[in-house]
Amino acid sequence: MRTNDHMITNLSEQFELEFGKHGTPQRAKFDEEAYAFYTSLVLKDARKDAHLTQAELAKRIGADKSYISRIENGSVVPSVATFYRLVGAMGLSVELNPRIGVNTICK
Repeated sequence: MRTNDHMITNLSEQFELEFGKHGTPQRAKFDEEAYAFYTSLVLKDARKDAHLTQAELAKRIGADKSYISRIENGSVVPSVATFYRLVGAMGLSVELNPRIGVNTICK
């Protein structure tokens, strides 16, 4: 919750107003774009932390620099296989952990 002019606002309601209810095509589109944006930021930050240029990372996975750029600006979402290749090329790994206290099922 947040306050706006000393009034409490329910963020879930605000999201539904702006992006649609869960399960609607409008919300699914928003969720997909949000995940793409988040993925692009994670990969860009990881590349910079690894002290690699876009060209160097692209070469490591056999791609073009422009492809890395499109991933990092969110216009392309890499496949799962490409995501793992990118992560590996930066000397990183992916670890999945259970979320404590969260019982979420995606439909």
